Amino acid sequence: MEIQILEETNSTICFVVRGVDTPFVNALRRIMLAEVPSMAIDEVVIIENSSVLHDEILSHRLGLIPLTTNLDSYNLPEECTCKSDLGCNLCRAALTMGVEAKDSTLTVYSGDLVPENPDIRPVSDKIPIVKLAPDQKIKLEAYARLGRGRDHAKWQPVSKCVYRHLPQVKIDAELCNNCGKCAEICSQRVLLNTRKAIEVRNAVECSLCQDCVDACPAMPRPAIEVTWDKSAFIFDVESNGVLPIERILLEALDILDKKIESFLELITGGEIEEG
Repeated sequence: MEIQILEETNSTICFVVRGVDTPFVNALRRIMLAEVPSMAIDEVVIIENSSVLHDEILSHRLGLIPLTTNLDSYNLPEECTCKSDLGCNLCRAALTMGVEAKDSTLTVYSGDLVPENPDIRPVSDKIPIVKLAPDQKIKLEAYARLGRGRDHAKWQPVSKCVYRHLPQVKIDAELCNNCGKCAEICSQRVLLNTRKAIEVRNAVECSLCQDCVDACPAMPRPAIEVTWDKSAFIFDVESNGVLPIERILLEALDILDKKIESFLELITGGEIEEG
C-alpha cells in the first residue's frame, strides 16, 4: 500500500492511497465515521430552565456541540474499571452552565459551558444554543462521555469522509488535432491547450464527467480517454475539530487492524496461521 498526501491542514486531509481495493477503503471510511471514539455530552442535569426550549430540546442541542477529545486520558464507559452507570473521572467529564438575562435579551453560546477539565471543551465558543428573554435563566450540569458514531451521530469525529477512484486521463497524440474543444469544456481545468498539444494537468481534480470525451470531434473515436484506476483511491476527510485529523486516521487504522486480527482468530479457532 502506498499513500501520497495531496493536501493537509489542521482539520482536513486529502490523500491518494494505491495498491488497495474497494472493500478496504470502504471499511476504513466506515470506521472513521462509526468506530473512532470522541467526546460528546450524554447526560444533562437541568437545575433551572425558564427559556423557551423544553429541557429535552435543550439537552439535545448540548449533545450536538462538538467537544475537544483526549483519548489518552479517558476510557470508554464500557471499558472503565469503575463499572458505574454514573461514571468516574476516568470516563466522564463535567461541564456547567449558569446564565441569566437581566434587562435585555441574551444569546447563550457554547462558550458559556464551563469545563471541569480544560482538555474537554467546546470546539467553538460561538455555537448558539438558545436566546433568553429578560429575567429568563439557565442553570445546569452536563456530563460528557466517549462514544462511537454507530450509537449516535453526535459521536462522529468527522464532518466529511469520502473517497473516489483516482482518475486516469489519456490523450492519443495520433488522433488529436489540437482543436482545444476538450480543454474549453473541462470545468475542472484538467486539460490545458498549449497550442502545440493538449496536456493533462492535475488529473486528480477530474470528476469523470466525460464531457471532454463527448466534445472531441476526432474520428473514428475520440482522441481522449477518461477512466479510473481500480486499485487507487482519493480520500477526502475533514475533522469537526474533536480530534486532530492525523489521530483520526491512525485510530481508524488501529481499529481496522484489531478487527482483522479478531476475525482471523475466529476462523482459525484462536490460532492465527502464518500467511
